[in-house]
Amino acid sequence: MPDYDVIVVGGGMVGVSIAFGLARQGQRTALFDEGDIAFRAARGNFGLVWVQGKGSQCPEYASWTRRSAELWKEFDQDIRAQSRIDTGYIATGGLHFCLNEQDFERRDQMLSRMVDDSHNQFQYQMLGRAALIDRVPLIGSKVLGASFCPQDGHVNPLGLLHALHLGFQAQGGVLRIEKVQNLSCSDSVFKVTSSSSVLTAHKVVLAAGLANKNLAPKLGLNIPVFPQRGQILVTEKIKPFLNYPTSLVRQTKEGGVLLGDSHEDVGFNDGTSIQVMHDIAHHARSMFPFLDRARVVRAWGALRIMSADGLPIYDQSEQYPGAFSASTHSGVTLAAAHSLDFSRFVVEGKLPSHLDKFSEKRFHVH
Repeated sequence: MPDYDVIVVGGGMVGVSIAFGLARQGQRTALFDEGDIAFRAARGNFGLVWVQGKGSQCPEYASWTRRSAELWKEFDQDIRAQSRIDTGYIATGGLHFCLNEQDFERRDQMLSRMVDDSHNQFQYQMLGRAALIDRVPLIGSKVLGASFCPQDGHVNPLGLLHALHLGFQAQGGVLRIEKVQNLSCSDSVFKVTSSSSVLTAHKVVLAAGLANKNLAPKLGLNIPVFPQRGQILVTEKIKPFLNYPTSLVRQTKEGGVLLGDSHEDVGFNDGTSIQVMHDIAHHARSMFPFLDRARVVRAWGALRIMSADGLPIYDQSEQYPGAFSASTHSGVTLAAAHSLDFSRFVVEGKLPSHLDKFSEKRFHVH
């Protein structure tokens, strides 16, 4: 008999969310995590549970994102119950700032299409400058207005990752801080070989971020992902001024302000650069001029897991049907769906048809 029902390879946000959900369903689950040597995308995650604009060109992705946002309250309650940790999750809705009339009109048109595509399941409101000032009194004069989506929220991504690891183990999950070196399957039993152990399971989930690309072929899968760097600045703690998350500026419950939204193709370099940090700070000051007086206390870079079209890659091996894969840059927003839905699909043994859009096979269609 195999050692486990399921082995999850990858202890980052995607992997541990799925593992948490598997343990929640009573599955004997082992989770392999490289530890702090891994390129953790969660280090650079802005912490948004973000709906507006997600999937504007892909209704299936927009629907999957909304589904996860709807599950987030239940998901957060489960995490708190198992880990006794406050993840900082707040669902107040989110803002996207528009600096001129053209941006405002273009944003309205895009979100209006999303409403139509969703059959009115997606919600938003365009706020002119006067309405925006009512919500964000310190907004700068260069900001014309904003889109507001009540389905958006935010969370502490590092706190969430820690809580999921603790909650997974509290439910009987086994965490192995080891790098997986090989994968194989014989007679429907999967063997996972790490730097110091060999474990077997009925099923395997590959959720190892950028490492999925090299691990996938061992189980008859193809996961063409690549790194994209994002940088984040964090200011000193200041008096609360922003009650809503935004796509570029977010104030934490503790008072620090996160500034970000950079996109760089620099391979596996997860460092920082003066020019990008300057650009991030300049953009933030254009929205909130008073931040010019705020001291930056930390800065870091991290690598997103990207696909050619920016969408997730979910697959099940045809050669070894018990092998599943999950790769996405949207680990926080989709965490609830991964934990409560994707893990259930793994237990049931088959990915549903509504995830077909996210198969790697889409890259071979011309």
